[in-house]
Amino acid sequence: MKTIIAMVVILYPIAIYFGLQHFEPKLIALLLAALVVIRSFVARGKLFQAIKGLWIVVLFAGLAIASLSYFLNSTLGLQLYPAIITTSFLAVFGYSLYSPPSIIERIARIQDPDLPAAAIPYTTKVTKIWCLFFIFNILASLYTVFFTTIEIWTLYNGLISYVLMGTLFLAEFIYRKLVHQAG
Repeated sequence: MKTIIAMVVILYPIAIYFGLQHFEPKLIALLLAALVVIRSFVARGKLFQAIKGLWIVVLFAGLAIASLSYFLNSTLGLQLYPAIITTSFLAVFGYSLYSPPSIIERIARIQDPDLPAAAIPYTTKVTKIWCLFFIFNILASLYTVFFTTIEIWTLYNGLISYVLMGTLFLAEFIYRKLVHQAG
C-alpha cells in the first residue's frame, strides 16, 4: 500500500494533467482529498516519526488545497498542491533549526542513534541547504502555476523538481561519503 501511495504522490502532476483532460477539477479534488487522508495514515513510518508533526501539517495542507479546488471547481488548488507540500516541509525543516535537533540530525539518528557530536553542525548545515532548496522549489512551482501553461507546470512539478531534489540528495550523499572517508 505504501508503494502505491508513493507512486501516486510522485506521479501527482502527471495524474492531474491527464485527469483534467477527462474530469472536472471538483472530482479530482475529491480524489486528492482521499489520497491525502490515506497517505497521512499509511505513510507514518520512521521518517514521519522523526519529523514530528509533519504528517498532520501535510494532512491539513492537502485537505485545504483539495477543498479550494472542490468548492471553486478550479485547477488552482490542484496546481498549488506541490508548492503547499513543499512549504510544509520548509516550515518543519526551518522550525527544527530553531528547536533542535535539526531534521537532518533526526533522520541521521534513525541510521545511527549514537551520532557523534561532531556531526551535529554538519546536519544543521544540510538542513539549511534543504531549506534553501525548498524556497527555490516553492518559487519555481508558484511561477509555473501563475505564469505558465499546465504542460510546463506538469513538466516542472512532475519531473524537473524531482531531478533537482535527487541531485541535491545525491550530491550531499557523495560529499558526505568523501568527507567521511578522508576524515
